[in-house]
Amino acid sequence: MLHRGDLLSHANLPVHREEMLINITETLTNHGFETSNIYDRSCFDLVARRELMLLLMKVLVNVDGFSVEQAHEIKQVADTLLASPLVVGIKSKHEYLVEDVVYERHGIPVIGIETFRNLVVDNIYPEIFAGRGGYYVQIDGQIIKEVREEQSMSLKELADLAHVSRETIYKYETGRARAHPETAMILEGILNMKITVSVNIFQTPPSKKTKIGKSEPRELAELGYGVIRTKRTPFDALAKPDHNRSKNTELLMANLDKNRKQKLLAKMAVNLRDLSRITGTESAFILESRRDLNAIEGVPVVHNWEMEELKNSRDFMKLLKERRDN
Repeated sequence: MLHRGDLLSHANLPVHREEMLINITETLTNHGFETSNIYDRSCFDLVARRELMLLLMKVLVNVDGFSVEQAHEIKQVADTLLASPLVVGIKSKHEYLVEDVVYERHGIPVIGIETFRNLVVDNIYPEIFAGRGGYYVQIDGQIIKEVREEQSMSLKELADLAHVSRETIYKYETGRARAHPETAMILEGILNMKITVSVNIFQTPPSKKTKIGKSEPRELAELGYGVIRTKRTPFDALAKPDHNRSKNTELLMANLDKNRKQKLLAKMAVNLRDLSRITGTESAFILESRRDLNAIEGVPVVHNWEMEELKNSRDFMKLLKERRDN
């Protein structure tokens, strides 16, 4: 039967974001996920993979701190990587998050810590989501219709028993309306059948054909890549080959030359290598300078003038692999 999780005692919740990150990372690694480093000042704090499931996670004490700009970039990256973006938090500005409820900020699902733990540890998905006007559930209209007809019950008869209108039952059956949890519980009691549908927040969101630029960096565009420039990730650009120009399908995370010092480049390389491992993408530095570098901390370096001699993204990937192997 449908139920709603009780709000945990505030004393049992982590107080600091660092503690939350430690708890979440431990939960993930203890249940079959590969986890990344923690990335400061990024639209996502960590990346986790288990088989085909790839998560981009933002962890916040106050989920209202998740900005529109962060949401935009995490959506773009998630869409390109076929990953699921997720925010885990404790409270909003005005109230603590209720467990077993899915909230939303700027189009990204938001859940509490225990809800997250239930998902990862016990594979228990929430059924309730918060929206304007309160809490709602998604119901299986086809099941309602089939059971109602099996019981020779008209739309009006079921509506009268559930204390809703005939039109409302019709909308439920045709998938045109969501229900309040209390109404769903009444219907389940009448039909003696579970009708609610779990919210699969780990499901990869449908592609919205993220707009991919073709101008910058010019060298990647000329090799047949579409490029997403980022400001709030551990990399500067995410590149995707144009399938009309090349059979190469490998994604690329790249850091670009911005006159960064060697020490900073080395730190960025560690994060880039880590992200590449978790997401299964290639990684590279694309530098304008003629510094005698073939790699930084294991991440291949390619200079702009070298890219002018390559024909397409396939040649570029071949060069990266040769440098990485060496």
